[in-house]
Amino acid sequence: MTDSEATTAQNAARSGSPDSAVDRVADFYGVYIDAVSDGTDDLSTELRSHYLTEDFRQRLAAWEETNHADGVLRAQDVPTRWEVRYHDSGAGYLFTTVTLTWGTGPDAGHTRLAVQS
Repeated sequence: MTDSEATTAQNAARSGSPDSAVDRVADFYGVYIDAVSDGTDDLSTELRSHYLTEDFRQRLAAWEETNHADGVLRAQDVPTRWEVRYHDSGAGYLFTTVTLTWGTGPDAGHTRLAVQS
């Protein structure tokens, strides 16, 4: 990280609201990625229980059994970055796009996930 990047990171404000579905999705992915990366306890399972419906957890378990990967991240690895953006809303739902970045530099890969809240 350059000195300029470090200064920008130090001065960047982070905020959120429990009333914002976009913030809640971003909070979930941030802490979930930390929990999976750390891997020392059952926090990722507890987060799934808190944030995800039973039906969705069952569908994730089936996907994971078939694909031998983490269903939330859709991968066996942990992303190096994540970003959540509002996409649309309607019929009582909010839709966000989660972009997971794998690796760094010009060869970094990306996975985009559509999330319904």
